[in-house]
Amino acid sequence: MKGNEKSLTVLNSRLAVEFTAIYQYKVHSEICGIWGYNKLYRVFSKKALDEMHHAEWLIERILFFEDSPMVSNLNAMKIGTTVLEMITNDNGDELDAVQAYNDAIKLTREVGDHGTVNLLTKILKREEGNVDWAEMQLAQIEQMGMKDYLVNQA
Repeated sequence: MKGNEKSLTVLNSRLAVEFTAIYQYKVHSEICGIWGYNKLYRVFSKKALDEMHHAEWLIERILFFEDSPMVSNLNAMKIGTTVLEMITNDNGDELDAVQAYNDAIKLTREVGDHGTVNLLTKILKREEGNVDWAEMQLAQIEQMGMKDYLVNQA
């Protein structure tokens, strides 16, 4: 089935963001692993896998529309040099993703692409969960201090 050009543009745009998120979360995971923060290593690894699922779903939708996914596009990564920077950077990216998914849902709804609306809504809810997690971590850091927070992550 041939897809709407606006929908395809949105899908490929979101795909680039998801690929970027995969690598950023994976790098953050490996850094935390090296530093001995095993809980953060596991969380960031899981987030990278979740982003892979998002990318997979977007690719499937693009292929359904008989188009080729643009898999070589990446956005600039924001690799943190401290745990606070990692969480802050990831949270900023996730907040941007929530806004972009809301915009994409609005556009695909306007062009009558309800299947893509459903997919983007599914991903949006997961991105909101990532924002919620990051905000909880930032609140814990503020309340208990970085040192105590990191002791809990080891």
